[in-house]
Amino acid sequence: MKIRVGIFGGSFDPVHIGHKKQCESYLASGLIDEIWVVPAYVPPHKSLSKLASYSDRLTMLKLAFINSEGVFVKDIESNLPVPNYTLKTLEFLISTYPDIDFSLCIGSDSLAEFHTWYEYKRIIGNTQLLVAVRPGVDLSSIDPSILKKSILVDHIPIDISSSEIRKELARSGTSKGLDDSVLNYIIEHKLYL
Repeated sequence: MKIRVGIFGGSFDPVHIGHKKQCESYLASGLIDEIWVVPAYVPPHKSLSKLASYSDRLTMLKLAFINSEGVFVKDIESNLPVPNYTLKTLEFLISTYPDIDFSLCIGSDSLAEFHTWYEYKRIIGNTQLLVAVRPGVDLSSIDPSILKKSILVDHIPIDISSSEIRKELARSGTSKGLDDSVLNYIIEHKLYL
């Protein structure tokens, strides 16, 4: 029987407690055996000048998930051609690990924008989507072909975002939305301050 792995990608600039809660929801669903957190090496939709370095973002992820059972931080995209589109990462993983059944883990906000992703039809042709959905979210505007490939996962989100945390850090030098180890790393390396 194939091992079931969820791929949870993003910029993680920085990783926060909302990301951790999302991983917990995916694992609690029983639909995957483990989750691989894959930071974007060069996100095609973000300005590199405003992004913390890949090395810093990777290190913060490792600190955040060091004690999280079933969660593994992977530096897959640093070895792939740029730009790093989700499709290319998934195709690489599927061909490299034929004994693993991959799912793509996204939030309901990403699901609403999924039709704008690069080659999104090829993504759902290769894998299913595990979507962390807050109770009561209206999915009626989602393309039915995307919904057909989506499995909804119960999730109570934490109302927080990386951009809000960056503003908070710049303003006050701290944030309650971060693990202590991540906050200490940010202070030590003078990120976002």
